[in-house]
Amino acid sequence: MVISSLKARLFVEQNLVADDLLTLPKDQSHYLRNVLRLHEGDRIGLFNGVDGEWETEITAIRRKEIEVCAKFCIRNQCSSPDIWLVFAPIKRLRIDFIAQKATELGASMLWPVFTERTAVGRINIERLKSNAIEAAEQSDRLTVPEIGKPTEFEELLKKWPEERFLFCCDETGGGKPILQEFQKHTGPSGLLIGPEGGFSNSELDQLDKLSNVCRVSLGGRVLRSDTAAFAALACWQASVGDWNISPVRLKN
Repeated sequence: MVISSLKARLFVEQNLVADDLLTLPKDQSHYLRNVLRLHEGDRIGLFNGVDGEWETEITAIRRKEIEVCAKFCIRNQCSSPDIWLVFAPIKRLRIDFIAQKATELGASMLWPVFTERTAVGRINIERLKSNAIEAAEQSDRLTVPEIGKPTEFEELLKKWPEERFLFCCDETGGGKPILQEFQKHTGPSGLLIGPEGGFSNSELDQLDKLSNVCRVSLGGRVLRSDTAAFAALACWQASVGDWNISPVRLKN
């Protein structure tokens, strides 16, 4: 295991170019200055989902902001798994957990959908994004999942791209073996996870009418919504995802 000399790793919105100076946002500056107690000359890693990961040096610590200088790229940007997680919202702490763990498992989009049996009525998108960013920083990801605008089930089916296959995790017993179906459809994909209580019969009927949708089974046990999401993502990564690709870091 390689131990990094970087003191922290943060996601930023700015472009990353050699020798450019960047001013970090207030919350990140507070974290580096008051929580980690870093100093001028310390080095941190920055990534923005586009330019790879860069080693940067803290050049100035001011009262409300920290300035860093981009030194060199330590990891080139690479393609990410093209798997969307579409899920019925659940209670607050568990939805935080979904955002965190789905990010760690490589989901490229997190898209909340309101079904007939969804018990949660509102979604805090900024909180979802914050959890995803934090998980990307901690898990060594080079990207942060896109957060889809919460939508109704019927609207989701209307908007769903024809070229993206949708796997619906079905707990009624009518789904096909999930690993076999993943092997048949290896392109851009989505995983649809229902609410506690599952999908209604009318929703399953609507799904069955679409040519790019397949109901799949996660086995004989009934899983909680968040457990089903993680299990399905793990199966997808093991079957057709990037778990067999080793990340490459560049030398200075």
